[in-house]
Amino acid sequence: MKRTTIFADDYLLDEVKSLARQQKTSVATVVREALVSYVAMHRQDQAVELSFVAIGESGESDIAERHEELLWQK
Repeated sequence: MKRTTIFADDYLLDEVKSLARQQKTSVATVVREALVSYVAMHRQDQAVELSFVAIGESGESDIAERHEELLWQK
């Protein structure tokens, strides 16, 4: 783990300190948890992107209507 410095407005720091007191933990822990949540939320947005969708053409126009039949045929 590395130490770093952040700049935040006084009101935000007061809120973080208040949360830390309520949770009986340190300000550093509250900030770390917030960063983990923020990064996870933004990574999920990127992970949802399916780069292979619509890359090919089947030549058929009714694939969407018949998708169940096509998925389960043997």
